[in-house]
Amino acid sequence: MEEKKDLKLAVLIDADNIPYSNIKGMLDEIAKLGVPTIKRIYGDWTKPTISGWKSALLEHAITPIQQYSYTSGKNATDSAMIIDAMDILHSQKVDGFCLVSSDSDFTRLAIRIRESGMLVIGIGEKKTPNPFIVACDKFIYIEIIEANVILKAQKSTIKITTQVQTPKLDSIDNKLIRLIESSIEALADDNGWAFLAEVGALIIKKKPDFDARNYGFPKLTPLIKSLDKHFKVDEREVEKTHIKHIYVKTIK
Repeated sequence: MEEKKDLKLAVLIDADNIPYSNIKGMLDEIAKLGVPTIKRIYGDWTKPTISGWKSALLEHAITPIQQYSYTSGKNATDSAMIIDAMDILHSQKVDGFCLVSSDSDFTRLAIRIRESGMLVIGIGEKKTPNPFIVACDKFIYIEIIEANVILKAQKSTIKITTQVQTPKLDSIDNKLIRLIESSIEALADDNGWAFLAEVGALIIKKKPDFDARNYGFPKLTPLIKSLDKHFKVDEREVEKTHIKHIYVKTIK
């Protein structure tokens, strides 16, 4: 999927189901996809369990929305976030939503927003239920974002003050290879070559949580190049520019 840099996004964060560590990494990731014009976080701020979020709110201009838990065992935060999302949707002030939560209760909300023709980006932990993941156009794992921040900090010799566990990488299996093969086949020309950017976009449509970083690669290109027994890569220079277009085909 090709995102526009100037998309206006509403970022809605579920404080009850998302860790407060590395909020900057999450917002930096969102900034790659669009401009977060609305940033709100929902929770019962009288609870000590989400107190860690408070220091990040002013620093990143996130508006806290107080939602008391009226009944024990019921998550009132979900309802408040869903109501706000629908209000924003009907106001037509944004082009898409970023729902930051690991809660499957937002599955129907994501589906409803997509039915309105808007982009839905999900961000959550690896424990996020699959129904919510596939309801989004694109889903990004927090663990991968945090690992990326650590890697950049190590390269620039910046000390990390918070301890973040290195995420377990997904294995490259036959299922992934078949997904890539079928995507290439759907887009290939008469000679079997497909434009890699379009292949990546189609893969995300089929599997919203696909990310080369999940497999230990910074981008899709090095991931494909590592599978040289299955795929062939051709880098073609664009005339009168320094840009290279990358094409890929399946080795049969």
